[in-house]
Amino acid sequence: MKSPHLGATLVFLASLAGPAVIRSAEPSPSPTIIVSQALDMHSTDTDTFSVFTGNVVVTGTDLRITCDRLDVDSIRSGEKTDTIGKQDNFKSLVATGHVHMVQLDREASCGRAEVLPREDKVILTENPVVIDHGNNTVATGEPLVLLHGERRVMGTNVHITLPPIKDLGFDKNAPPPAPDAAVTVPQK
Repeated sequence: MKSPHLGATLVFLASLAGPAVIRSAEPSPSPTIIVSQALDMHSTDTDTFSVFTGNVVVTGTDLRITCDRLDVDSIRSGEKTDTIGKQDNFKSLVATGHVHMVQLDREASCGRAEVLPREDKVILTENPVVIDHGNNTVATGEPLVLLHGERRVMGTNVHITLPPIKDLGFDKNAPPPAPDAAVTVPQK
């Protein structure tokens, strides 16, 4: 079952991007497509609320999201008498249950992802893991807050795995320093 086009590509995962990969050309935007086992959608004069459940799969420009449930609040425009109005922009998106998001060489897994596109913010909770295959980093924490515009990640109980730091020790090919060449430390 295909859902109606939601009007804009999902920009929230771009907040995972940071400066990891520089592309020579921007991909042309593709429509956002959401497939699920069930959909409950209703509109007010200003908003359209959509709840997708059961094997939810979202695809868009360089993007794929899978989860158990997806709640979307988008701005409604167009004729007020339409049963479901045109959706222009996302106000919020909440993915829950076995959330897995992939965009280019970045991916995130968690139990819950709250996406606030107007704030360029993504909040990952319930055991989040963010992996950037482009720069070989892994971050976990509870929660992880990703701020795209600031290229910033915040969290508590954070564990980050980064690429190795080069050996800053002595040159392995040079002889060790003489024992009488003691290093003196200035006294205060």
